[in-house]
Amino acid sequence: MRKSFKYRLFTNKTQEIKLDEILNSARFLYNNALEHRLVCYKQWHKSINYYDQANTLKEIRSFDEGIAQLNFSCSQNILRQLDKAFQSFFRRVKSGVKPGFPRFKGKDRFNSITFPAYGNGIKIKKGKLYIQNVGSVRINLHRNIEGAITTVTIKRQNGHFYVSFSCAEVSAKTLPVSIKEIGIDVGIKSFAVMSDGQVIDNPKYLKQSETNLKEIQSQYSKKRSKKLKRNLGRLHEKVSNQRKDFQHKLSRKIVNEFGYIYVENLQPKEMVKKSFRILNKYINDAAWTQFFNFLSYKAECADRTLIKVNPKNTTQACSSCGEIVKKDLSVRTHNCPHCGLVLDRDLNAAYNIKRRGHRLVFKAEAVCFS
Repeated sequence: MRKSFKYRLFTNKTQEIKLDEILNSARFLYNNALEHRLVCYKQWHKSINYYDQANTLKEIRSFDEGIAQLNFSCSQNILRQLDKAFQSFFRRVKSGVKPGFPRFKGKDRFNSITFPAYGNGIKIKKGKLYIQNVGSVRINLHRNIEGAITTVTIKRQNGHFYVSFSCAEVSAKTLPVSIKEIGIDVGIKSFAVMSDGQVIDNPKYLKQSETNLKEIQSQYSKKRSKKLKRNLGRLHEKVSNQRKDFQHKLSRKIVNEFGYIYVENLQPKEMVKKSFRILNKYINDAAWTQFFNFLSYKAECADRTLIKVNPKNTTQACSSCGEIVKKDLSVRTHNCPHCGLVLDRDLNAAYNIKRRGHRLVFKAEAVCFS
């Protein structure tokens, strides 16, 4: 399986300047390659592809010092990114969805560069990361890199630099077999309610930092300084890191304990379109899709089973008799007039999710053994 490992880089002033120059040169190459395509089509109605532009790289590097400082494979990768953007554009046009034409990149819109092959311009040497035309940069290797490194990406984020290693052939760390099952209903009031009765409080990290965010945003709207923009970005990054840390720990705990995990197949993007503005904010802050992704890859690594069930009526249906009991979002208790069951609406949903997931697993196993 594939896995990525991200680490913080600690650059000195000289290295920071060199990395900024490399990113600016990469952006310059991308923008000029885009302009080249546009001019060729507007003047001569000729469409050019990646290979047409890649064949001119050596000539460009001979007279442009900035692009010459770029690793050659990185330069090719930038042209591939542009080619992929055009292919995606034409595919969306053909399918009839909103296309989104490739755009020129502003200074703050091009913050990463990828080395397609480890060892070609970038390599870990004696506990430091060697980068071509930058030198050896201190790296915080807080965990071991697993598998075989295929590509390496350098990213600038809120004034800091990070490196991501994309690795293949990462061995799965399977856990002892468990037959325990759990249904998980995610929400806003409580982040998750489990079918075994556990209730996970929603930390609402965005709400915790909302006062500071509004204050900095107000200052930035009056005076658009780089310092305020960086502070705003770092505060958003802090909220994002808090959310990831919480969800990583929770998903790890669930995967370690349960062999069969059942969740709803939710579409948060569609839910946001149909919700009130204030509700949208809390749906985005909960980041259910990210949580499900963490559960998914951890379950795969541990040889656990994750099943996504149809979310229709998981809250409205009675987990005891199956009858539909309509209730608004403000009604927090499930009270069934048919069988008399009374319990928390989210726990009722978790029971339904577990039952649907169990049926899907049982049906699949029955087919396999038949």
